[in-house]
Amino acid sequence: MIDFKEQLSVLLKEYIADMDSSEIYSMIEIPPNSAMGDFAFPCFKLAKTLRKAPQMIATELVESIKLPEGFENVKNEGAYLNFFVDRQFYINEVIKEVIELGPKFGSKSTGNGKTICIDYSAPNIAKPFHVGHLRSTVIGNALYRINEFLGYKCVGINHLGDWGTQFGKVIVAYKNWGVKEEIEREPISTLLNLYVKFHDEAEIRPELEDEARGWFVKMEQGAEEALELWRWFSSETIKELKKIYRLLGVTFDYYTGESFYNDKIEGVLSELREKELLKESEGATIIDLEQYSMPPCLVQKKDGSTLYATRDIAAALYRKANFDFDKCIYVTDYSQNLHFSQWFKVIELMGHSWAKDLIHVPFGRVTHEGRRIQTRKGTVVLLEEVLTGAIDRVREIVEEKNPNLNNKEEIAKSVGVGAVIFNDLSNNRIKDISFSWDTAFSFEGETGPYVQYTHARACSVLRKANLEIDIDVNMSLLKDDITLEVIKNIQQFPEVIVDAQRKNEPSIITRHIIDLAQAFNRFYNEHQILVEDQELKKARVLVVATARQVIEIGLNLLGIVAPEEM
Repeated sequence: MIDFKEQLSVLLKEYIADMDSSEIYSMIEIPPNSAMGDFAFPCFKLAKTLRKAPQMIATELVESIKLPEGFENVKNEGAYLNFFVDRQFYINEVIKEVIELGPKFGSKSTGNGKTICIDYSAPNIAKPFHVGHLRSTVIGNALYRINEFLGYKCVGINHLGDWGTQFGKVIVAYKNWGVKEEIEREPISTLLNLYVKFHDEAEIRPELEDEARGWFVKMEQGAEEALELWRWFSSETIKELKKIYRLLGVTFDYYTGESFYNDKIEGVLSELREKELLKESEGATIIDLEQYSMPPCLVQKKDGSTLYATRDIAAALYRKANFDFDKCIYVTDYSQNLHFSQWFKVIELMGHSWAKDLIHVPFGRVTHEGRRIQTRKGTVVLLEEVLTGAIDRVREIVEEKNPNLNNKEEIAKSVGVGAVIFNDLSNNRIKDISFSWDTAFSFEGETGPYVQYTHARACSVLRKANLEIDIDVNMSLLKDDITLEVIKNIQQFPEVIVDAQRKNEPSIITRHIIDLAQAFNRFYNEHQILVEDQELKKARVLVVATARQVIEIGLNLLGIVAPEEM
């Protein structure tokens, strides 16, 4: 397919000497409606260099420009150049490419030969998988899919929180108040209750905190009783976590938690010593970052135990050595901004030039009814309850509206889980989210079920049409404004994917497929598709087929199923 913006940027470069074509490309806009043109170029930025009013520049350019293939007119409106495509040519180009490429429409080879490690989800062992963990999981999964679609080799890593002082706390709680059979029967809720009880009791008996730290030191020193309990808590938790991942349709290439790097910590500390980066501070070992306007990075406590930063440094060194990544992305909430800034700087100070390839992708925090989610306070909303609640709600709607639907259970699962994922990914990732049971299962308006239903509606039309999809149709029958809006959304889709990848922002795709679904539904409502006129029928069915294909690709990139029936 012709890149119409690229064509315009090359064309305009002939008349604008002081800008390169890539800068011109970035300035080309899509007007809000077709009456204002299909592409627009603002001339404000040229006023300073050309020493003329922007409107005069636009007028002069309109008079001198010779339009390339695919464009039929150019006008100036104030300081804008408005370009109008040759509709028949434009629609033909877009539809032809979608039909030829099918599920690969919008994919690229940009990432061929390049590797991206993506560290996402990373819940804590012996703690519940709550709604606060959903964001890292679904954002990371979408980034994996988007980058893979653009040709990158992706390595998805679940860096489980399976080491640290919290395990000492759980061990103390278990030894004081735990019952083995209860953990075996309900591992997550029982371990959560023990963790909460520990903090309640520690407020009365502060010595429990020292006892917990002591147990963690025993773990680091290899004490068998401590490690045996830790392994048991870990295995029980992972079983439960994998149930949730199966529901979400999320997979990982590696489950390598913090404990995986224990035998690599000494190597990290040795390298830091050799490079004279370590200092002692009140018995602890730190790296001074004052000259970089950051607090010191603590890498070893005075009792000899390690910290998150130490293990993150070890993990980064391991990943570079084993995967030779071009980028390593970390998807966590923005409260960890300082943590990542600190240890990224440490990697740089160690002399590793690839420190620049470490990327923190922060996202907004999740609160519950305005309150912060805190495991130690027990103020959590279990993700499994949210997902099963959404599935139950869809099942009820199906039973009420379409009781004879095939595969009801599978569709309830796809739509219910899809609603939860889409709801999260429809928000700009840096935005804070307040979870509410009242809105968790909303299926009205700009939601996942709306887009999924649009896909199912398109599938239904195609089944009823019972036509072989063929691009040899009369495209002149498709030149109306409503059809053009559908085609424009489809034509922009490859650029949308690239933009989402560049900004690590899946919501760009989410918003675009909402726009496409809305444009398609206007087309569906305004135009009868299965008409007697066979030429018109074939042309309109082709529009349905291309819109369906792009909606499916968009949903798949977000990790959401595109059902054929609803």
